[in-house]
Amino acid sequence: MLLLALDTATPAVTVALHDGTDVIASSSQVDARRHGELLLPAVDRVLAEAGLRLDAVTGIVAGIGPGPYTGLRVGLMTADTFGLALGVPVHGVCTLDGLAYAADLEGPFVVATDARRKEVYWARYADSRTRLTDPAVDRPADIAGQVAGLPAVGAGALLYPDTFPKAHEPEHVSAAALASLAAEKLAAGEELAEPRPLYLRRPDAQVPKNYKVVTPK
Repeated sequence: MLLLALDTATPAVTVALHDGTDVIASSSQVDARRHGELLLPAVDRVLAEAGLRLDAVTGIVAGIGPGPYTGLRVGLMTADTFGLALGVPVHGVCTLDGLAYAADLEGPFVVATDARRKEVYWARYADSRTRLTDPAVDRPADIAGQVAGLPAVGAGALLYPDTFPKAHEPEHVSAAALASLAAEKLAAGEELAEPRPLYLRRPDAQVPKNYKVVTPK
């Protein structure tokens, strides 16, 4: 097994290689505006660090969000392209699940990432492997009662200490955690998600109202 994992659902552009036993190379850069520019060089970098070629990869793992439309589609389109070119399966993993796995907390806790617009993408977890609720997007104040008293991880939790007073790192997801979680699940015979995006809301860019279509005479 050689899994190439990547995620662009948060400001982190993160890539890792996992050989079925451990992470053998990884790269993470935080830059919310340069996902498309940074992702492929990061893939080249981790392959070079591991001394391997892309055609050695036996599977792709992609973070499926939730996340902003533009950033998220960069990673998923790249993952789909690699899968088609190499003829290998592409597996999806919820980005919040990757953060939960990296946090390695005992007992109930919350993962929350920054959804912009003064909102967070979030979910509750029983432990680092067990999500209790579907991913959702809400204003922090609106979910205060549901997360009260619980530890929280992720950039969204760190941004809103009034709602998440027990917030701490990791701030962003790492592909190393995604790859490790995926490898663990695959080894146990568990099914992973389809590599389809969890947007949870419409993209910011929309056709203006009263838009006039100009047709040639």
